[in-house]
Amino acid sequence: MRILVTGATGVVGTEVSARLAAVRHTRVARRAPDASVVRWDIGSAPPPAALSGHWDVIVHAAASTRWTLGREEAFAANVGPLRAVLALADRDTHLVHLSTAYVGGVRAPEDLRGAEFEGFRNGYEWSKAVCEDIVAREHPGPLTVIRPPLIVGRRDTGAIARFSGPYTLLQALVSGLAAVVVGDPGGWAEIGPVDEVAAAVADAALSEPPSAPRTEVIAAGAGSLRLGELLDVVCGTLDECRAVHGAAPVPRPPVVATETWNRFFLPLAERYLSPFQHQAVRLLAMFQSYTSMAAPFEPTRTVRDPAAVMATAVRHWAARRPRLALARPTPWTLLAG
Repeated sequence: MRILVTGATGVVGTEVSARLAAVRHTRVARRAPDASVVRWDIGSAPPPAALSGHWDVIVHAAASTRWTLGREEAFAANVGPLRAVLALADRDTHLVHLSTAYVGGVRAPEDLRGAEFEGFRNGYEWSKAVCEDIVAREHPGPLTVIRPPLIVGRRDTGAIARFSGPYTLLQALVSGLAAVVVGDPGGWAEIGPVDEVAAAVADAALSEPPSAPRTEVIAAGAGSLRLGELLDVVCGTLDECRAVHGAAPVPRPPVVATETWNRFFLPLAERYLSPFQHQAVRLLAMFQSYTSMAAPFEPTRTVRDPAAVMATAVRHWAARRPRLALARPTPWTLLAG
């Protein structure tokens, strides 16, 4: 069996490659740390000669997950590479395509970012939805789409190749930039450990190709954390880590309803906060809609006990980023008018 894994040095790709270690496979990434990874600037350069020939399975995990992408950036970062990968596939290639659970689900009106992203929260979501449409229409062979939620570290150790996404909240809490958390305390916050996401990908790659396109949704569903519960777990675990080193607890920020924040507080923040604080507000605003969803996802693979998963992820982050984890939060200050 000939297997190709794109994005092999990314958050999910790293874990998928570890799962496939006993099976011969080719790893591809834009930046190759050593000779074991084939360097390919997917979507911008032709494929290297090493990638020619038939592939039994292509795991497409390469993507830019930044929420700040504009429409053209998102298209170039995610749709372009997908088309380059499809050019390597044929009707006998099982394509395992990594998407995101947020192409589905319920979006509140305040989550949306206007006509630019056609009803999606940001360029990343929009581009992944476009990718799903393209693979469904254009790939002639077997197809499995994997839709994970926000991804955190391994269930057992919290280890992860890169701190991104949900880890933005941790850094904001210990630095004092998260003076408030915007959202609904009772809203749903879906997370999934990277090893379980990778297990779904690897299982698909090594299983009999489906006779019809298949979609796997990895989520806790009705067992998901609420936003208030997520904050309790994150702040409580951070405080445990800080107490070991004699650091004071992290102030737990109040939760402000999205409508109240956007109508009353955001205009003041934009006018009086420093540029750095304003940037933090903008990034956290993008995060808020992911942690206060009106309804959880319906999983095909259920994440059990997400509170334990989140606590382990926080402990690992704190151990790897001790200076950040033990920092003294700096309160917001307003600029003079």
